[in-house]
Amino acid sequence: MKRTYADGCGTAHALDLVGERWALLVVRELLLGPKRFTDLRRGLPGAAPNVVAQRLRDLEAVGLVRRRTLPPPAASKVYELTEWGQELEPVIRALGKWGSRSPYAQHDAPLSVDSLVLAMRTMFEPARAAGFTTTLALRIDGDEFRVRVDGEDFHVERSATGPADVTVTAPVAALDGVIWGGADLDDAVRTGKIAVDGDLASVRRFAELFPLPATAPTAG
Repeated sequence: MKRTYADGCGTAHALDLVGERWALLVVRELLLGPKRFTDLRRGLPGAAPNVVAQRLRDLEAVGLVRRRTLPPPAASKVYELTEWGQELEPVIRALGKWGSRSPYAQHDAPLSVDSLVLAMRTMFEPARAAGFTTTLALRIDGDEFRVRVDGEDFHVERSATGPADVTVTAPVAALDGVIWGGADLDDAVRTGKIAVDGDLASVRRFAELFPLPATAPTAG
């Protein structure tokens, strides 16, 4: 650690580890699985490559991230979270839910693919899913996920294989617009922004499972 708060509080030490700019967002981009540097950069377009590389080195030095080489034929070098690093998921999700209540939140700002999928995991409302069961293949800007809703249970993983009841293909902005931006799913399908292979009603129900929390009151 290059800088420290020199404070015995666990919160202060946590900030020593992950408090540098972009550090927690690097962790966010790795929560759903390992990535090559180029893929990681794609989820952080506002960060300069040298900054992302430095944050990876910092996180690796304190035991939150590790590098490994995928087996042939890929043989690519990837970055992944250690078990300790993975423990940051509930912290990041809690921060995301807390931040989404801000009256100053930029809900129309762009999302990365992984941040959108993690937002689903964060905002999932079990009561809205009562009696609803489906498996969706989500193809979002070249990434593919399998999402399983089984009543109050919600599970998502990065995967390009496995059965699905419905396949949804969409760019991040279109899916974000339907789930949280007030865009109409039928219009998005009719205009080609979103492609649905399967029961459209199931996708419509799915999009209603992730309500944003109430906005926090402003001072005064």
